[in-house]
Amino acid sequence: MTVAMSRGTRKVVNGTFMGLLIAVVLLLILFPFYWMVITSFKDYDQIRSIRSPFIPDPFSLAGYASLLVTGKHPFIAWYLNSASVALVVTPITVIVSALAAYALIRLRFVGAGLLASVILIVYLVPGSLLFIPMYQVVKLFGLVGQIQALWLVYPTFSIPFATWLLMGYVQSLPEDLEQAAMIDGASRLQTLLRVVVPLMAPALLAVFLFSFTGVWNEYLYAFVLINRESQMTVPVGMTFMIINDIFQWPDLMAGAVLITVPVVILFIYTQRYMVEGLTVGGVKGEV
Repeated sequence: MTVAMSRGTRKVVNGTFMGLLIAVVLLLILFPFYWMVITSFKDYDQIRSIRSPFIPDPFSLAGYASLLVTGKHPFIAWYLNSASVALVVTPITVIVSALAAYALIRLRFVGAGLLASVILIVYLVPGSLLFIPMYQVVKLFGLVGQIQALWLVYPTFSIPFATWLLMGYVQSLPEDLEQAAMIDGASRLQTLLRVVVPLMAPALLAVFLFSFTGVWNEYLYAFVLINRESQMTVPVGMTFMIINDIFQWPDLMAGAVLITVPVVILFIYTQRYMVEGLTVGGVKGEV
């Protein structure tokens, strides 16, 4: 009886401890987002004072109005620039990395291992070391200050990462399916499009999400390569809301919320398909 009670007590204690630990971790993770959201609904007087720090009183849309209505900042132009870059670079990354990963794993050509190592080395080089030679390349093409410069630069660091991510996934796929399709008369390209790509859908979706969020939030290259305000992306443009030591907190937090919304929506609507795809076997009926 004592042993059973001690075991039950131990389970209760362990469960309580884990619950408290999870609650603390969630608080540390979610509190900054909560603070960002409530600050975006405050005015300057509330932020300067200590009145009602955790709940806006009253709610104010001044920050959102200065970004979207009054034209105090060209935020809409920055937002569209970020969207255009993400929507151009992300499909390029997914398509090129999928083809590269499949070729490196399945075609077995001379130098494939060396090329894979080079891709890994390129991915491991910090971006802060490459922006000077990258600036010279962009200047050679006459694209400095234009949004097209980011279309050219961003794939150079998103494709290596995506290729390495997809190489492991392609290697885990059963090659028997491809051989069966080619025996039935399908070409290599048809096999890739009709057999491999559907099986790669979860990994391709993961690459899409990582590429989109990486491009959407990138700051360094956008800051170095874009010097015209009308061509800036949101992360760079928002730095102009800081004038000397004056922080326009309602505007900054409203902009941060608007930047976060597309990424949150994208993850909410795609995570279910990613989980479903990862749990479905590629070979039906396999024991």
